[in-house]
Amino acid sequence: MGKAILAGLIKSGFDAANITVTTKSDASADALNAEFGVLAFALENGDDANQMAVAGADVVLIAVKPAYVSETLVGVADNLDDNALVISVAAGITTEAMQAVTPDDVAVVRAMPNTPAIVGRAITGLAAGSRATKANLETAIALFETVGQTITVDESQIDALSTISGSGPAYVFYLIEQFTAAAQSMGFGAEQAALMVNETFLGASLLLEASQKTPAELRKQVTSPNGTTERAIAALESAKFQATFEAATAAALARAREIANGNR
Repeated sequence: MGKAILAGLIKSGFDAANITVTTKSDASADALNAEFGVLAFALENGDDANQMAVAGADVVLIAVKPAYVSETLVGVADNLDDNALVISVAAGITTEAMQAVTPDDVAVVRAMPNTPAIVGRAITGLAAGSRATKANLETAIALFETVGQTITVDESQIDALSTISGSGPAYVFYLIEQFTAAAQSMGFGAEQAALMVNETFLGASLLLEASQKTPAELRKQVTSPNGTTERAIAALESAKFQATFEAATAAALARAREIANGNR
């Protein structure tokens, strides 16, 4: 996710000279510098890489796995600038947990973007911690609007949001995988199946955006009475498709809560 956000920021025109990152190895640091032109420090060269990266930064984006958020913040706490803004994109880690290991004058915001940030079409949920001001939240909004759109929610909703928009691209890609496999089972070659399915999903999404109609309205336009599409929709409904999605998002939400409770 960190690289997705970085790619989106650079593509949007954000000045690479104002970005410093840390990564595990010299090789990945060199690759990030070559691809994006950012200053990159490698953790394999010493434990002070993160400290050097945050020094002088107005905004610090924490894009590590949830299990390492608190540890990372503890390591850089003394190097954070006064009134710095810390933004985490980790699932399940509360602003309260982050505030507990950062100075009192440091504001915290939770963000839940998704991977379409790479192409400037992310949807990012934002929830402000108790120390964050309106200006802090506006800064976070401006940052993530360089890679798409944002939605501000109460922190009690951020985990639920992560199961929809955060994990959502994976659900879409999974559907595309299964639909492609179905096409191949009907005798189409891999390239033909991929072309048909990928363009169908892309075209339908663009139509949804352009038409300003609801998905239900557009579905009904395709679904002729007693036709082939109606029969297919009936099969999906018989398979309890809606209940399956509800179960999937509930499972994701349960896992986010496990992470928040320290089960990582």
